Amino acid sequence: MAPRNKDQEQEVLNWIFQVIGEPVPSGQYEDILRDGIVLCKLANKLAPGSVKKIQERGTNFQLMENIQRFQAAIKKYGVPEEEIFQTADLFERRNIAQVTLCLYSLGRITQKHPEYTGPSLGPKMADENKRTFSEAQLRAHEGELNLQMGFNKGASQSGHGGFGNTRHM
Repeated sequence: MAPRNKDQEQEVLNWIFQVIGEPVPSGQYEDILRDGIVLCKLANKLAPGSVKKIQERGTNFQLMENIQRFQAAIKKYGVPEEEIFQTADLFERRNIAQVTLCLYSLGRITQKHPEYTGPSLGPKMADENKRTFSEAQLRAHEGELNLQMGFNKGASQSGHGGFGNTRHM
């Protein structure tokens, strides 16, 4: 489990509340996000209508559904599945650092959405750097023999002595 970074957590909270247009409430990072309501509001700001129903109060199970709806919405928005936290990471406070990583990833993905004009979170994404090579440049190395072509500058397995035996140095 990765260590938590309070500065990053504060940066994430500031970003979320700037996006949804509300003041940052006081309290612990994980407590503010735990019921998933804030996360659902965030998802709806980024992609209107992506979370149809937000449970404002209810049983733990109903509140956990908020988190699951948020996860589904950001997956559709473009956050890679391996960067999305598990519901228990947040709800049961198992891995809060993963929640932060996921929200940073979401902040990064907003940069790929031209319709998003809100505040940014984290480093700017790299732009595509397309390279074009001439036919001559592409063919320049074709005469070389690389080591995968069976030519290994005289090295051989002679003296190895077959499978299963140790190598004698």
